[in-house]
Amino acid sequence: MSLEVKVPTVGESITEVTIAQWLKKDGDRVEMDEVIAELESDKATFELPAEAAGILRIVAQEGDTIEIGATICRIEQNGESGGAPAAPAAKQETAAPTATAAAPSAQESAPAAAQGAGETKEMRVPTVGESITEVTIASWLKNDGDHVEMDEVIAELESDKATFELPAEAAGTLQIVAQQGDTVEIGGLLCRIVQGAGASTAKPAAQPSAPAAQQASQPAAAAPSGAQTYASGTPSPAAGKILSEKGINPADVQGTGRDGRITKEDAMGAQSRPAAQPAAAPAAKQETAAAPAASGDRNQRREKMSSLRKTVARRLVQVKNETAMLTTFNEVDMKPIMDIRAKYKDKFKEKHEVGLGFMSFFTKACTVALQEWPAVNAQIDGNDMIFNDFVDVSIAVSSPKGLVVPVIRNAESLTLDGIEKEVIRLAKKARDGKLSIEEMTGGTFTITNGGVFGSMMSTPIINAPQSAILGMHNIVQRPVAVDGQVEIRPMMYLALSYDHRIIDGRESVSFLVRVKELLEDPMRLLLGV
Repeated sequence: MSLEVKVPTVGESITEVTIAQWLKKDGDRVEMDEVIAELESDKATFELPAEAAGILRIVAQEGDTIEIGATICRIEQNGESGGAPAAPAAKQETAAPTATAAAPSAQESAPAAAQGAGETKEMRVPTVGESITEVTIASWLKNDGDHVEMDEVIAELESDKATFELPAEAAGTLQIVAQQGDTVEIGGLLCRIVQGAGASTAKPAAQPSAPAAQQASQPAAAAPSGAQTYASGTPSPAAGKILSEKGINPADVQGTGRDGRITKEDAMGAQSRPAAQPAAAPAAKQETAAAPAASGDRNQRREKMSSLRKTVARRLVQVKNETAMLTTFNEVDMKPIMDIRAKYKDKFKEKHEVGLGFMSFFTKACTVALQEWPAVNAQIDGNDMIFNDFVDVSIAVSSPKGLVVPVIRNAESLTLDGIEKEVIRLAKKARDGKLSIEEMTGGTFTITNGGVFGSMMSTPIINAPQSAILGMHNIVQRPVAVDGQVEIRPMMYLALSYDHRIIDGRESVSFLVRVKELLEDPMRLLLGV
């Protein structure tokens, strides 16, 4: 019996998909729910599982674009591959005597021993989010050849949105395929784990008997069982590439890694030694020419952009090119809020176990103003405008890996202490690189505070697909007119960048004026007026 497998419905607005790759070949046997192909749309990549066990018959080829509901392959159930599996078996039987005959060669016998010792588990990049198609290997936490346990974290992967931990899917000896710094697509091969106790003994058995090889292997022989050591000064693959680009000899670099190994950070901070000048006749001329260069350090270093940085760059340019972005400004007298904080901050912290900051006042004021001016809380989707009756406020946070924007959900329903607790929780996760994709998607309005870095005024860029962003700046004591008298007040400039396609000038200015009123008279926030 033959079962037709059709392209499933993968999204409300998706009408067709492209076959990115077949993970099984025509004629292969597949099991129920085994992933046999990867499909990609204009929004995301999807896995196609087998709907039954049997023999795969491919209908649509890699690269083909087919509509939802079209037949992509057939599975012949209760059938065999017609002798296809027998050929590989015969190959293996034929290959076995060859491997035996080559037993004197230690290098050739090592792989055979590893294969015979236990099953090899291939680990591929897991699906980590709907719109993520590739990840970068941030770091391997285990070395090639190390013994790993089931569910032990062996690597950190980073996408353009977040960092993920990679746990081992089996216990055994790790064989790294993709190196640190490599960018690998979803489903791509990361490493293999040779399962079974014999896997860890494959390497010692493969040592050649030559005296020179014995000397080279002495450090490894002195290491504890199951561990891999490196000669002091050996660079990691990523460090070796950086040193090569800088033209630096690894022998000139002090390694801080395990067993004195040179890490990526060591290589990035390394500087080349100045070359000795030749003692030739025209030495005086060379010294004269080199004098200007000796007056300062002119080293350069090159770093690969992280996935996060590349995505941020791409999206910012996209927003500038695809929106009619304008910025309107106003200023706020911060004295009323500062007086409230000075008077109640100790009691507030004692009761709620969290400090009373400026962000809770600004967030609360924005949620009130956004409900009065809903266009500022809306977004454009094709030819439609989507208005939200809730306020999910994105808070721009500077993390060690770049700018991230976690979201405070339903901020309109939170109290001041609830907002402060969410801000602290999300900021801590951002600094630790532990934010999930769900915590960084779906915001309706963004607040960014450049004032913490000393910014007096700026024009923030909209966080697409949102339509507006509020920029806070530093507080400066300035002379202002109050009731006909000149007074020194703590003043802050506010900037609202907005998409003029959906937000008119009247709405943007009125929104910012409303935020100013609420901040300069905080009692309005408590009374809701």
